[in-house]
Amino acid sequence: MADRRCHPKAAHERLRLPDTYVSSLMLDRALDAIVRRVGRIDREHDIPYLAGYSLDGKRVYIDRHLPQTFLYRGRAVAVDRYLLLHEEVEKTLIDQLDLHYQHAHQIATRAEEAAVRADGISWRAYDRFMQRYVKRMGDERLAKLPDDLDLKPYRDEHDFDLMRRMAAAADVPGHSAQGDPALRRRLAKALAARAAATEAARETPANR
Repeated sequence: MADRRCHPKAAHERLRLPDTYVSSLMLDRALDAIVRRVGRIDREHDIPYLAGYSLDGKRVYIDRHLPQTFLYRGRAVAVDRYLLLHEEVEKTLIDQLDLHYQHAHQIATRAEEAAVRADGISWRAYDRFMQRYVKRMGDERLAKLPDDLDLKPYRDEHDFDLMRRMAAAADVPGHSAQGDPALRRRLAKALAARAAATEAARETPANR
């Protein structure tokens, strides 16, 4: 949690303006409420795109290589709370409103940016720090994947090359997915569906 917060003394002190107005203090309180309600933050796995969530939404995954703080103007800023906000908003919009990942991600990113700015932090500095640790296609650091990772972001992004790398990583002897093959089965099913769709597209009259 950031060391210089908007409300260090009175978390429930009434605002001078109506609480329906745009307010950095109210946003900070809302983020605190989300942090208190989340099931668990897991920092023990390799997570493509830096952060993700479990299928049931009760666990937020943050990549194990991402430092918990970054230095901004001489202060150490904790980053987990901002990522947690992003993932919780995104997962809720996908599950409750059936939004595509790309749409939910855009809204969640705006919420994350607002929370970062509300704490007096430059979004550009924050995003630049995050981008250094994002695992993308071709990254070798995919040795420890969670079994219940929600794959919808990768499917909706059509990032099947990354999913193939994830599947290959899960097949390595000693990988965490070896004990429970759930992730491997879901990856294999998604890749098979992609291959079938590609083959069907090739056989359409327009492609003959």
